[in-house]
Amino acid sequence: MGSFSIWHWLIVLVVVLLVFGTKRLRGAGRDLGEAVKGFKKGMHDDETPGRLDDRTSDAADPAERARRDDNVPR
Repeated sequence: MGSFSIWHWLIVLVVVLLVFGTKRLRGAGRDLGEAVKGFKKGMHDDETPGRLDDRTSDAADPAERARRDDNVPR
């Protein structure tokens, strides 16, 4: 009595499709997917150490170091 059978879920699915329509549900699914991707990307970007520090470190490639040294007033 407390659990739903597959037939209950199918009826709920049909009612939801009739109320909202497939186009609106597809758009909501797309928006949800983009939100999840953005969240994952944001979490991944937070875990990587600062990229600005890499550009100014002494471990930069020689061409970058030469370009930076040319811009320093002497």
